[in-house]
Amino acid sequence: MKEIPLRDTSLEATFIAYEAKFKALADQKRLHIMHLLCQHGSTCVCDLSEMITMPQSKLSYHLKILLDAGLIRKETKGTWSYYELNSEEVSHLLSEKLCCLFRPSC
Repeated sequence: MKEIPLRDTSLEATFIAYEAKFKALADQKRLHIMHLLCQHGSTCVCDLSEMITMPQSKLSYHLKILLDAGLIRKETKGTWSYYELNSEEVSHLLSEKLCCLFRPSC
């Protein structure tokens, strides 16, 4: 089956960006990480590893997916990495702007 290309490249880029965000959200472990960051604010990766009882290597994998999707932020202080929820992006996903993509009147 031949794939039909989208004509509006900005619309296609928007769909690709949302796809990455929703794929990142479609995992229980990543949702758990986001919940912990929401509850605790900026948190060191070593503390997150203890809170979620997950090896740091596996946690890093999930954090990278969330980072790439723009759902969390990372700040490096010395040798430690601190992560926090990107509240603006999370709010944006729940916003009128996203819903507008699927309303004919917008």
